[in-house]
Amino acid sequence: MSRTKWRALAAVTLLIAGSGILAAAGPAQADPTMPTLTAIRTGNNAGFDRVVLDLGSGAAPAVSYQLVDELTADASGEIVWLTGEFFINVAVTPATAHDESGNPTYPGPQKFRTRNLTNVMAVALTGDWEGQLSVGLGVRSRTTVNVFTLTAPTRVVIDIAH
Repeated sequence: MSRTKWRALAAVTLLIAGSGILAAAGPAQADPTMPTLTAIRTGNNAGFDRVVLDLGSGAAPAVSYQLVDELTADASGEIVWLTGEFFINVAVTPATAHDESGNPTYPGPQKFRTRNLTNVMAVALTGDWEGQLSVGLGVRSRTTVNVFTLTAPTRVVIDIAH
């Protein structure tokens, strides 16, 4: 390669690098720690049932819910059979139920009945895929649902009215 072509190539490379196009070649910025599921707790309160997802350290995730006709497993799409007349699918993002090595961080059952609750009949871990944790609830009646996060420690709270 001639000296002129080499200088032109070097100049273009510096120009592109300075514009940020080659920024990926530089050191990667650290992502915040993704919270991991450590426990699922339930409780019967005056006027509502509460399901709490305890999470390990990390930023508080975003949460949403949907009333659905049936629960499906992430990412297979297979039906998750759960006791209930109606179903609530709760999505927690970003969150996971396994560590960096793929080992589960939640030691409890993947599905369980909640005989001590008035409206919630059962709970199931329905997904742990690509940074989204999904939990399904089987309920006796369609009613008010309130989903929110708390910090110190981080947890997702799901309140379902009786």
